[in-house]
Amino acid sequence: MTALNELSAQEIGRRLRIARENANVRQDDAAQFIGVSRPTLVSIEKGARRVRIQEIQTLARHYGVSVNALLRREAVHTDLVPRFRKLRETEDEHTLEAIRLFNDLIKADVELENILGIQRRRNYPPERGINEGDAVSLGEAHAKDLRDWLGLGSGPIADIFSVIEHSLGIRLYQRRLSSRSRVAGLFTYDDNVGACILLNANHPLPRRIQTASHEIGHFYGTRQIPEVLEDDEKFLSRDERYANAFGRALVTPGESFSESFRQLKEITGKTTRRLVILLADQYGISRQACVLRLEELGLVKRGTWSWFESNGGITDDHAREVLGSAFDRRDAGKADADRLVSHRMSLMAHAAWKRELMSEGQLAELLKIGRVQLREIVDQIELEEKETDDLLKLPE
Repeated sequence: MTALNELSAQEIGRRLRIARENANVRQDDAAQFIGVSRPTLVSIEKGARRVRIQEIQTLARHYGVSVNALLRREAVHTDLVPRFRKLRETEDEHTLEAIRLFNDLIKADVELENILGIQRRRNYPPERGINEGDAVSLGEAHAKDLRDWLGLGSGPIADIFSVIEHSLGIRLYQRRLSSRSRVAGLFTYDDNVGACILLNANHPLPRRIQTASHEIGHFYGTRQIPEVLEDDEKFLSRDERYANAFGRALVTPGESFSESFRQLKEITGKTTRRLVILLADQYGISRQACVLRLEELGLVKRGTWSWFESNGGITDDHAREVLGSAFDRRDAGKADADRLVSHRMSLMAHAAWKRELMSEGQLAELLKIGRVQLREIVDQIELEEKETDDLLKLPE
């Protein structure tokens, strides 16, 4: 097999190790699958002993991957799943499912880029570290530093997702997770693929903006450590307290947020529902986050949000009444997440197919979809391209 000869024994061994760890298979069990001792399997994974094609076929079957995916030269092999598993002592199945999805999205994204010769531009500031000083103060200071570094100024960020993807060059995925999943976001960094963020697209836009800013904090402060952000975490480590403070300060900088509040209060005379709705909409955050930030900055009394909750809350109906049609503006991230495959990934898959760089079967396996579904995606883009070609044929 040509592919087997193209890769070094060390690279094949590394890929087999990652596939085994992602499948959560012990070395002893893997050795039994191919009828060798554990030391021999270790030698294979280190590249000291070249693996035979029959052994690869057997291991691939037990690891739940194809031989083609293991040996394809451009294939990307990352070890995100075991890294996350080692990070957290206990994982429920829904969290592991989210991590596996994250891993699959990254692998497909990078492999398609590699095959198509697409160079993703990284614009990473140095990792700052969070070992010294108060975590909250450090997070706020670092958020200001990053704003200055990116030239964002001090006002509201119009589109934080564009900042992540285009200004910083971080891989961002917004996908719907299991309805029972407690995961709000995932962050990881790998030298080969760079920084990556996954957001739970089931969450409303303001919540995803908050999660995204939190994950940027992990990227800026401690990017070498993979992170799972879950709903309503009770214990907050130093890393989490830092990232929370960073996220709040990034999206709602103290000085400009306070000034925006004062300008509105000069009109209303007091902190009303309408004021909160307008201020939250201006900064793209939830009404709860808005009031809690005002409390944190000492601009309203502690317990203000609790008072609102006890007196009818600040509901979507209240917000719709104030904002009108702007309340229901299109959520592009959620719309893309409703697709089986994202727009960008669909375009890359079509390009790889059209240039005969990957077969339908290989693309379906890479994207974790059926061949019929892959065919529908390709046919739709083909139809759109044909319509464009016909348009170009029109006389001037």
